[in-house]
Amino acid sequence: MTTAAEQEPPERAECEVCGVEQAVTKAGRLRKHRAQGDDTAKRMPCTGSGSPVGAARVPRRNQRGYYRCHVTGRDLRSVTTILGKGSPKGALVHWAGNLVAETAIEHVPYLVKASRREDSRREAYDWLRRAHTRKRDARADLGSAVHALIEAHVLDEPVPQALLDDPEMRPFLDNFLQFVTDFEVVFEASEMVVANYSAGYAGTLDYLLRSPHIAGGALMMGDTKTGGELDGRGVYPEAGLQMSAYRRAEYGWLRSGERVPFPGDVHDIGVVLHLRPEGYRLIPVRCGADIFDAFLHVRAVADFHTDLAPTVIGAPLAPTRKAA
Repeated sequence: MTTAAEQEPPERAECEVCGVEQAVTKAGRLRKHRAQGDDTAKRMPCTGSGSPVGAARVPRRNQRGYYRCHVTGRDLRSVTTILGKGSPKGALVHWAGNLVAETAIEHVPYLVKASRREDSRREAYDWLRRAHTRKRDARADLGSAVHALIEAHVLDEPVPQALLDDPEMRPFLDNFLQFVTDFEVVFEASEMVVANYSAGYAGTLDYLLRSPHIAGGALMMGDTKTGGELDGRGVYPEAGLQMSAYRRAEYGWLRSGERVPFPGDVHDIGVVLHLRPEGYRLIPVRCGADIFDAFLHVRAVADFHTDLAPTVIGAPLAPTRKAA
């Protein structure tokens, strides 16, 4: 199995509606063209105009948290959106509060000075209350860069030079390569978009892998986490929920844009590679049928918050005036 990573669109492709080869845009869609048939039809644009081809057929997550499937036209809710709305991490609230408190203590002189004027007081307030979002965004950027390193290795493609030149990235790459060597890992997919139409969700798995040192070389879900420290923090139970959803996918997309059946023999234990500059840990994570059942419950809670919750509370009632 190959991956659903990005690749350049072809210059031309056959339209599935009219059967004629047409030019392809840089976005991977058929250019607008005329319909085939009688004179009346030829005056109209072909309904295949704008259809995605190649890698453009691979669903992408939109800002609303859905993947649009070009095969069925369905919007499938993102797994990460489901987990975010249905299983919020209470520890993040305390983390955010602690981080704001630490930031305030470290910048007492600045805050005292800023408090003397209305405009600077408001500026300092906004800066302080966003301390956790700045930290979160920095972590997200680091995680994205590490995933790009790993994907390049899995696909046997050159690692982007900017990442190789970044001294912060080098330890992550070295420790990842050490993991691959230690466990003799063979990757079978990376950054693959998968979907389960029956349960109405889609997502992008990190990778599928095999290792002769784990479960007899069975096909397994794999995920990389870069947060926390190598002292036990940084890997949470939600990783099992996420893996169980991907494991029960019905279809996945190849780099070519082709939709294929997802393997049905993925082991019910996955692994999380907890990757840090100082080393790595490989953590087994349950993702079998019971964990998937829990994911479906989380999905129901997420649906409540998204679909039903806005309709639960009505407008205030006023007493009915009695006729004189």
